[in-house]
Amino acid sequence: MKTPVFCGSSVAIVTPFTPDGAVNYAKFHELVDMQIAGGTSAIVVCGTTGESATLNDEEHIALVKDCVDYVAGRVKVIAGSGSNDTMHALHLSQACEEAGADALLVVTPYYNKTTQHGLVKHYEYLADRVSIPIIVYSVPSRTGMSASVDALKELSAHPLINGVKDANSNIGGVAATLAACGDELNVWSGNDDETVAMMALGAKGVISVWANIDPRGVSDLTAACLRGDFAEAAALQLKAYGLIKSLFIETNPMPVKTAMNIIGLEVGGVRPPLCEMLPENIEKLRARLLGYGLIK
Repeated sequence: MKTPVFCGSSVAIVTPFTPDGAVNYAKFHELVDMQIAGGTSAIVVCGTTGESATLNDEEHIALVKDCVDYVAGRVKVIAGSGSNDTMHALHLSQACEEAGADALLVVTPYYNKTTQHGLVKHYEYLADRVSIPIIVYSVPSRTGMSASVDALKELSAHPLINGVKDANSNIGGVAATLAACGDELNVWSGNDDETVAMMALGAKGVISVWANIDPRGVSDLTAACLRGDFAEAAALQLKAYGLIKSLFIETNPMPVKTAMNIIGLEVGGVRPPLCEMLPENIEKLRARLLGYGLIK
């Protein structure tokens, strides 16, 4: 049985930027404090929502180290370290481990993709060369490929492959993974609108975009699931459903950063090729924030 890296709510935290486009560390610290106060169990830094694709390696590693230092053991720190280049993923993974991360979130290789056999070799190569747990990130909408149940079953035999962040939008596939891997592979939801369903099957929690604007809401939802109160969890899931969907009305993290700015968190903009949202979508997002009670 593998002890999960975390249980409950983990935030895929945004990377705030200054007006001139640099990483805003003072604001980042404010966001970390807000998450911890809101019951978040782990901070995922330099993930997709953190715009890792447009952070250079120096920025990426510095932000992970800053997060580790600032968190100071209060919660787990999980560092994004994936790449479509195995050797680049290894460089990032080892640097993030050296920076003090508790675990690594490693997305499946994108663009060049690879076969399922190549995917297994990719993760085993990384896991053999680090000493902290790895969470596989399966998100075909971003990468063009998923980790198959058979591949995950094979990877579950490695002591450092701790689990999978599943963003496949396939509840049947989640059930198949849990049935095949049992306690040797932990599963976390990668989609905020599927968390209750996945935790009812045995997932350990969520790596959340929604938590950036409502850490307590996500924490309460996952806590209800962990104590087996799925009626309460479902009520919270359905209450937030419209808001969650609005956070993906355009490409993540454009809507969530816009929402954070609307509610006064002042996280700055996004790096190109991401851009400002269309005005009509901003108004739809604003209406959802108002309806949910995050603005007046």
